[in-house]
Amino acid sequence: MPNNFVLGKEQLFSRRQLLKLGICSAGFAGTAALWHTLNSQSKSIVKVPPLEITATNQVANPMQMLRNFDYGVVKQENGRTVREFQLTAGTSVIQLNSAVSYNVWDLNGRIPGPTLRAKQGDRVRILFLNKAGHSHSLHFHGVHPAEMDGIRPVSNGSATIYEFDAEPYGVHLYHCHIEPVTRHIAKGLYGMFIIDPPTPRPSADEIVLVMAGYDVNDDSHNEYYAFNGLPHHFMDNPIPIYQNQLIRLYVLNIIEYDTAVTFHLHANFFDVYRSGMTMTPSEKTDVITMGVAERHILEFAFRYPGKYMFHPHQDAIAENGCMGQFEVIADNSSQSSLKNS
Repeated sequence: MPNNFVLGKEQLFSRRQLLKLGICSAGFAGTAALWHTLNSQSKSIVKVPPLEITATNQVANPMQMLRNFDYGVVKQENGRTVREFQLTAGTSVIQLNSAVSYNVWDLNGRIPGPTLRAKQGDRVRILFLNKAGHSHSLHFHGVHPAEMDGIRPVSNGSATIYEFDAEPYGVHLYHCHIEPVTRHIAKGLYGMFIIDPPTPRPSADEIVLVMAGYDVNDDSHNEYYAFNGLPHHFMDNPIPIYQNQLIRLYVLNIIEYDTAVTFHLHANFFDVYRSGMTMTPSEKTDVITMGVAERHILEFAFRYPGKYMFHPHQDAIAENGCMGQFEVIADNSSQSSLKNS
């Protein structure tokens, strides 16, 4: 496929046509299980507690999303690594609590969409199928040619291909860019896009948290907020991590209708790698302000076992769903070494 593959408006394909071309296949499901090995730089062991992920028909599964990275289907073309992804826009109903349900647009049947991951210099190829009833598109943050910018509508029942080099390294995002853009994002068409640096970062337990809001009565004001799709989920189901284990937290704020929010971690401080575009932390703090679409890497380790909250420091946002806990599990080997010293 040419490096600057472009589909004009008249070249949008139906799913049946794509199947005939051999582009669309089950192989696009990705290889998320590779998350723990792709970036290993040293022989240090990363301790990750087993997760109890309950099977659900919900469009959002916050716990499953935590460590689930989609590396695409990897191919070698002309000596280059190509990662192919498939993203399909659809419609779903999300149950925000026992009394409130809300119609959303989803990507691959989930909200937020898959966390896509590549390495700087890889060729990224995204097959986008629109089955959501309205025109949509996908705009990727990063560097790419104008024709790959994702601002052209893809009509319902059509498809297009976005193709570009993965650059620069950092924590980016993708989202629909059809007007009204705020509404299309707020109703679920967004996801995180991680480009790893050429030299891998040190080994860590890597976790994704995406902050979002829900305007359920169309008054341009959020009534509910959530990490990874569901309000209050991580308060009722704390995220297990191990004591003294380095945590690399990829945090994205995609809360529309609120100018900015903060992210605060209890009883600890984190190193900040702004936009993930540096290998050296810019600061150490326990609270950081993030505008809409802003994202960072936050690194920390907990010294003591127990449960510790994380949330925006805007009480109304936290109390209406954007609040969670880490459950730090004692590292018995560390305790034993302390007793023997």
